[in-house]
Amino acid sequence: MPVSPMNRREFMQKSAVTGAAVAATGAVGAGTAQAAEAGHRPGKAPRTWSFSILGTTDLHSHVFDWDYYLDAAYQDKAGNSVGVARVATLVKQQREAKGEDRVLLVDAGDIIQGTSLAYYYARVDPITGTGGKHGPRHPMAVAMNHMRYDAAALGNHEFNYGIDVLRKFESQCRFPLLGANALDAKTLRPAFQPYTVKRIRVPGAPDIKVGILGLTNPGIALWDKDNVSGKMVFPGLVEQAKKYVPRLRALGCDIVFLTDHSGLDGSSSYGDELPYVENASNLVAEQVPGIDAILVGHTHVEVPSYTVKNEQTGEDVLLSEPYCWGMRLTVFDFEVELHHGQWRVTSKKAQTLNPNGVEEDPEITRLLKADHDLVVKYVNTPVGTCTQDLSAAESCWKDVPIMDFIHQVQMATVATGLSTADASLPLISVAAPFSRTADIPAGSVTIKDIAGLYIYDNTLYGKKLTGAQLKDYLEYAAKYYHPVPSGTKVDTATLTNANSFWDYMYDTAAGVDYDIDIAQPEGSRIKNLSYKGAPVADDQVFVVAVNNYRANGGSGYPHIAAADIAYSSTNEIRQLMIDYVTAKGSLNPADFAVANWKLTQGGTPVF
Repeated sequence: MPVSPMNRREFMQKSAVTGAAVAATGAVGAGTAQAAEAGHRPGKAPRTWSFSILGTTDLHSHVFDWDYYLDAAYQDKAGNSVGVARVATLVKQQREAKGEDRVLLVDAGDIIQGTSLAYYYARVDPITGTGGKHGPRHPMAVAMNHMRYDAAALGNHEFNYGIDVLRKFESQCRFPLLGANALDAKTLRPAFQPYTVKRIRVPGAPDIKVGILGLTNPGIALWDKDNVSGKMVFPGLVEQAKKYVPRLRALGCDIVFLTDHSGLDGSSSYGDELPYVENASNLVAEQVPGIDAILVGHTHVEVPSYTVKNEQTGEDVLLSEPYCWGMRLTVFDFEVELHHGQWRVTSKKAQTLNPNGVEEDPEITRLLKADHDLVVKYVNTPVGTCTQDLSAAESCWKDVPIMDFIHQVQMATVATGLSTADASLPLISVAAPFSRTADIPAGSVTIKDIAGLYIYDNTLYGKKLTGAQLKDYLEYAAKYYHPVPSGTKVDTATLTNANSFWDYMYDTAAGVDYDIDIAQPEGSRIKNLSYKGAPVADDQVFVVAVNNYRANGGSGYPHIAAADIAYSSTNEIRQLMIDYVTAKGSLNPADFAVANWKLTQGGTPVF
């Protein structure tokens, strides 16, 4: 799940290889036209040169400018477009303007999860194949190969569908997936290629050697524990950069460029669950000497250009994050000068370009429209009906039936898999409002309607919490609300997302009754917590139906990661919801809707 602990307003200003392996690929040549452009006579060795590194991140399998959940062209208030098909046109323009030989293209991770297109080629018609038959090529591999990417960092969401799917995707890419801090759990050697070295040819002068180091997110150890435990470990970005940046310099790299699936503000959504920082790109820039620039990912924000001074050398490190989903393309421009046979950076700058003003690359359309149409047909498959419209518009401050649908499926599923002893314990559910725009219409219900409500590929757990721990858990969730004193009008536009606590981080509970008093300070907001009319006792034990992301420590909730497991499944919750509607034929809120929590001010209900 995309982790976004940073407040955007605050920040706007293939196989295992050894650590010593260098992929020296893609050496490119420069012609007379570029030599003349550099301001020297043909035949005379140039003293200066320029080149660019283009960057994308958090593409999340957005190929075309399309919203599969709404079955319509993507649209937001800012007028953004999504998809690599438009980005490809910008890349083509950059290569035409600067010279094919002067442009590298890099991604910072989270490629193969995030849309119905991604799910289709991981689960419905998986790229790994079924029944002994070869699977299809992943649309993102097709698109990125066509765009001639030079490298991509591993994102945390690369691991969502398991290592087999990731390895298959890796094998389909004509560029390396880099992860210097994704290590084999047994050997502690890199499980993926740590870096690649690209050569930019300069006529009559030494090649410019660009070392590209890839770093992924340590949070994978928590968020995808079920897929990586015992197989891979993920040390910190700073720790691994300190190991590999000197190695790249020793190999003679003139430029060291990092692609980090890690944000910029030094924060961690998982608290102290891991000893490594989640959003560490600024720390890498500050603490590791020898880095020229960093392409940043993971936090889904736009940071066109940001500079961090290295504390040892005093040199400026240039960072840029190009938003997400193909909404922006970062352009790093470098100017270098030759000194005693080695190129040195004399100037560097970064900016982000918006692809919403260009057309989609017709070649990507030709290559992938059939895949896209197949997924559109899939998400429009009817699975049942609904007796009334169910909207998530108010789900962040009201107990609404559409959220109870999630709770009902989670509790019903966990109940079927509990041991006899655990089946006697009270069963409750926690879940977050992932999308305020989700809506299940009255009448026919399709896969896309349910996928739009549950947009992540989470699986289901049942974990045991005591009453005291449950209260702590709900108090932690309640910090999502800004305090509003009694007698003060509540404005829903400013009520939520306190403490950079985003909607996907905010859990509500079903199966217990409680109030959240937003007039009270954080830590003292949960009131009247009861189960079946009786106050919850501190030592009372509950089975809590919860998604794997939260169960493994995502968003830093207390107690849940260390709690005993009563149930676990590899089935996606979204698919369980689809199966529920399919089995019943009709989705009727009368079967599950219960208003069991509410916001109050000094004990007075707000809504």
